[in-house]
Order: sequence, then C-alpha cells, then structure tokens
Amino acid sequence: MKARSPELLVVSDSHGDIAVLQGILEWGRKRGIGAVAFLGDGCADLPAAADRAGFHPPNKRVRGNGDFDHSLPFFDILEFAGKRFFLCHGHLHGVAEGFGPLVAAARSLGADAALFGHTHRAFWDELDGMLVLNPGSPSRPRGPKPTFATITVPSEGWFVVRHWALGRGALGGWIMRETELI
Repeated sequence: MKARSPELLVVSDSHGDIAVLQGILEWGRKRGIGAVAFLGDGCADLPAAADRAGFHPPNKRVRGNGDFDHSLPFFDILEFAGKRFFLCHGHLHGVAEGFGPLVAAARSLGADAALFGHTHRAFWDELDGMLVLNPGSPSRPRGPKPTFATITVPSEGWFVVRHWALGRGALGGWIMRETELI
C-alpha cells in the first residue's frame, strides 16, 4: 500500500458535478493524496464522488453560499502535516473585494494558510508569510480552465503549491495537467 503523502487536495465549487469530482478523486488516489479540503458550493458532491471513486481520504468540508447542509460550518481549521489550514468558502470574508478579512480571520486562529473558494478563479499568493489560495472551480471556472489545487507540505521549507487543469481526453477519460496561473 502506498504511504500517504504530505499532499493536500484542495477543491471548491463543484456545484453538483459529481463526475468531475470523481475524476479528481480517482487521480488523487493514484497520486497518494493525504487529505482533501472542500471549500464549499458542492459539499454534498464529495461523499457521493468518494463512493463512486472508491477513495475516502480524510477530509474537511465547509459550507458555501450555495450549500444548505446546516450541519457543516462556514469555516474550520484543518490540521495537516504539522500545519494549520483555515478553510472557508470566502463569501462571508469579502474575498471578491480583497483578502484583509480572510487573512485576519485565519491569523486569529493560528493558521499557516487561508484557503477559500467562491470566486471560481484559481489564485495563490503569499501575504505576510501566509499562503492564500483559491483552487478555482473544476466545473464552472471563471478563468480560462477548470482547476483544482494541491499543496505539498515539505519537512523543511515553505509550501509547494500546484494548480491543475482538467479536461477530457480523446478516449473520454480525465486528463489532469499542472498549469501556470497568469
């Protein structure tokens, strides 16, 4: 059995597209993903996609403005590979206008990174020593490509962030390729 890696799969805004999330999880299983952070707007999709993929990694989900499962929180902390990740959808932190409230909320909870969705735009930056990341959307992107992200937590040094574009191959299977953000 392949050992779990210190790599976190980050997904948001699947909006009912269970097939695309299933494809991402199947890719994640082959890659040896250690955990999944789902950042809202499609929270019910993750368990269904995990069942279809036959892959149930540890995961945390937070509720977005399009989710109606009131048992899920609007924000949470995920402890993974010795780091603290603040998870939220972003709509309550004004991420469409800036990142100040998001970073302040994450910092107040001792987080090393702030992960959010909502805008459907893939993004990452380092702001005052904190990783701020949006994985984009695998089903309804507001950028050039459908995307998701991975974050590797090395034993030394800073995070290794990757965004992945996905599409269908000539034979109908999913193709995931690392992509540069512009």
